[in-house]
Amino acid sequence: MKRETIWGDIQIFDAHVHFFSHKYFRMLAEQSQNLRKDGNAVERIGEITGLEMPPENPVDFAYRWIQELDQKGIEKAMMMASLPGDEDSVSEAVRAFPDRIYGGFFFNPLLTDAFERAKRAFDEFNLKVICFFPAMHGYSVADNETVHQIIRELVQKRNGRAVFIHCGALSIGIRKKLGLKSVFDLRLSNPLEVHKLASEYPDVNFIIPHFGAGLFREALMAAELCPNIYFDTSSSNRWVQYEPSNISIKEVFEKALEILGPKRLLFGTDSSFFPRGWNQEVFDTQVKTLAEIGISKEDAQNIFYGNLSRILSE
Repeated sequence: MKRETIWGDIQIFDAHVHFFSHKYFRMLAEQSQNLRKDGNAVERIGEITGLEMPPENPVDFAYRWIQELDQKGIEKAMMMASLPGDEDSVSEAVRAFPDRIYGGFFFNPLLTDAFERAKRAFDEFNLKVICFFPAMHGYSVADNETVHQIIRELVQKRNGRAVFIHCGALSIGIRKKLGLKSVFDLRLSNPLEVHKLASEYPDVNFIIPHFGAGLFREALMAAELCPNIYFDTSSSNRWVQYEPSNISIKEVFEKALEILGPKRLLFGTDSSFFPRGWNQEVFDTQVKTLAEIGISKEDAQNIFYGNLSRILSE
């Protein structure tokens, strides 16, 4: 499947899609004092947020996503379970559509039996990308021994796996709408922590989303020093408003291409919910920006498909 663009037909592999399953919303409801005892909590969340609630069966929801991807001309997507404990939902999606959906999962190394949970996600659930959110869960990703053990004994020894580490600003809109507290420690979100890991494990591929989400300079420093660090380009990237130089998204791409080159950028949208579905606006903005920069069709194909496909190949 190919998508018509300014470069002609190219394949698209979205590196950043959230699989907001029915279980995900049930788990959110359990965190709400007002919703946890409501027998129709998921439906209530739909009423509160205006979002389309997914079917209970993850395979049915995966099919909803496949229809969306087909309509938009998207060949593949890396879809992540967006709360620790929801790995089985995205696993069902992967099992149903193994050539279209690749699985990632939010992971908290502070949980009991964390190593065993990660091993199960990789081996039993066949998920590809472990996603760490140190600011969310409150630990140093560079100094946590469980993180090191997982990378050393699970990721490093398996082909086609990658480590995603969220850095910089972190805000989760659905939590705000439900009135859930989000006590994050952004001091733990520095890309220089990723540098420490990436330099220690040069055979492991590390992904920093959103160009570092406000810590662009630090992300560039880490990536220049470690050729195994990739940026995913996802979201609106509104973090540029934090930059004192009033940098534009075009300048962000130019600088990222200068430091990392076209083979270490991974196109992503940060799509997450229906009825919006796949975020066409993010795609259009990035296509327009890269076209203005003047990248070749070969480089566009790498950014939009080839790089992630190479990382996650067995």
